[in-house]
Amino acid sequence: MSKLTIHDLRQAKKEGRQFTEIRTGDVNEAVACAEAGVEIIMCMRDELPAIRAAVPDVFIVAAHPLDQPHVAGPDQAVGAGFELMNLGADAVYSSMSMKVVEAMSREYIPVIGHVGFVPYRATWIGGIRAVGKTSTEALDVYKAAKAYQDAGALGIEIEIVPTRVTEEIGNRLEIILMSMGSGTGGTVQYLFATDVLGTNAGHVPRHAKVYGNLGVEEARLQQLRVDAFRALSDDVHSGAYPEDKHTLEIDENEFASFLNDLESVDS
Repeated sequence: MSKLTIHDLRQAKKEGRQFTEIRTGDVNEAVACAEAGVEIIMCMRDELPAIRAAVPDVFIVAAHPLDQPHVAGPDQAVGAGFELMNLGADAVYSSMSMKVVEAMSREYIPVIGHVGFVPYRATWIGGIRAVGKTSTEALDVYKAAKAYQDAGALGIEIEIVPTRVTEEIGNRLEIILMSMGSGTGGTVQYLFATDVLGTNAGHVPRHAKVYGNLGVEEARLQQLRVDAFRALSDDVHSGAYPEDKHTLEIDENEFASFLNDLESVDS
């Protein structure tokens, strides 16, 4: 699989093709995505170097390290954006202000913004819920998407927005839409690996589809870890570990010489 380019994404939007994006949590998940043919992954800055080395042919969106909280000005954001690109990112996720997005875009740093439900802003809208189910909210989502486009962003994550609203936004704007629970109106379908794999210990969102049952397997493996560590601890406490086969001996003459040397050192 050859790595996607920005040109490919824009062309796919025109042609109505869709890609898959997964939010990975470690290198193993990233490698699994690459082997499965997933075209785009998203990761945090600390994970980026190892993931890029492991999956050279996957388009990586890296979360901007200054994105939350909003402590960065445009110059800081551009510097951090270039750092991410130098570490191997193909695009940078950022929900910072438009002046920051515009500053990065002017430097040809591909920016992915966020509209609709934005988790850290949930308190402003009354908690975790869909956004855009009223005409007023739908228009606000459109305006936010257009603001990102006008600022030069490559794309936006559009989260928990009604399908027809997403489709209308996609039809009216050129920006790439990465749909998370917002229907097929986007160019990219985006889910978290924890939901896909069945390892989410909390609430599984309605838009997520669980394809694996790794949670049960991970629980089984964790119990095996506990059992092994407990058995070791019991053996240590009872004197059953270590056995002779786990230790080594010194030659009798060498040990006698060692004892003699000790006497001279201590005298």
